[in-house]
Amino acid sequence: MEENTQEKRFDLMVGKKILYVHGFGSSGASGSAKGIRILLPKATVIAPDLPVHPAEAMDLLHHICDTEKPDMIIGSSMGGMYTEMLYGFDRLLVNPAFQIADTMAEHNMMGRVTFSNPRQDGATEFLVNKALQNEFREVSSHCFEGVNDTERQRVFALYGIHDGLVHTFDLFSEHYTQAIRFKGAHFLNDHALVHCVLPVVQWIDDRQESRERPILYISLDDTLRKGDEPMPTAVKAFQRLAAVYDTYILGSVPYNEPDAWGEQVRWVEKWLGVPAYNRLILSSHKNLSYGDYLIDAHTSHGADGFMGTHIRFGADPYKTWEDVMTYFDRLGGQ
Repeated sequence: MEENTQEKRFDLMVGKKILYVHGFGSSGASGSAKGIRILLPKATVIAPDLPVHPAEAMDLLHHICDTEKPDMIIGSSMGGMYTEMLYGFDRLLVNPAFQIADTMAEHNMMGRVTFSNPRQDGATEFLVNKALQNEFREVSSHCFEGVNDTERQRVFALYGIHDGLVHTFDLFSEHYTQAIRFKGAHFLNDHALVHCVLPVVQWIDDRQESRERPILYISLDDTLRKGDEPMPTAVKAFQRLAAVYDTYILGSVPYNEPDAWGEQVRWVEKWLGVPAYNRLILSSHKNLSYGDYLIDAHTSHGADGFMGTHIRFGADPYKTWEDVMTYFDRLGGQ
């Protein structure tokens, strides 16, 4: 697995149980399940092989939830569709296939299908026919039946912008509020696990533990970016800092530029990704932002009156992001 930001992250999901629900034609021995175990070594990851028939799969998942009482459920693709219906738990859906019966037809998934990962029962293939397709259509028709205000706060969904199989972002957003796009395709890789799945796990674990992290603000212009491009190593620095601090981006508020909000949101989403979700604040009075640290190249708009520690980016001894990270590494998360 690629170098991961876990080295500076508080231990997550310590002593807790995570239920991983795999996708179509896969098994509990998938690479995603293995990756989650590597990233969260102090958690117990339960990853069963799901029955091919969806009603049987849902029965198994409900039984596991009743007996194991997982602290979090992560479901991918077909598993995301199942996971949505496991109400009463904190859940993360990755590219959830809510319309899986249609996806089967559109992408020629009928006939004999070979399992992509080993199964405990030794099965190597299964048959997808019209009857099984209708079974999936019936089970998936019950998605969203248990949605309420409490559930909306407990469910996140990640959608790869390069996903060529599943396109249910708008459908999910009709029922839930926490839908996040990420740089990735349908299947999870190491980068997506580290930089997209892990931040959401952190948010959920922080809430479960009532954990409060020091608050860090980073100004957008001339600090994270210069013009349309990120400052050198700024993106990597942001990812590392967001793994340790409660990190927010402070944007500007040009009075006569009504599209400024949208432009800054698009930039943050493109370059900073999942860790910056819902973290952009527009302010002309940075001194009114309560927090512990502010990284800002300027002293204007209230930066010089910030009540915490103002780190003047671009000036000695913080001329580069490497200099800034040296300072925070010495702090050790304080």
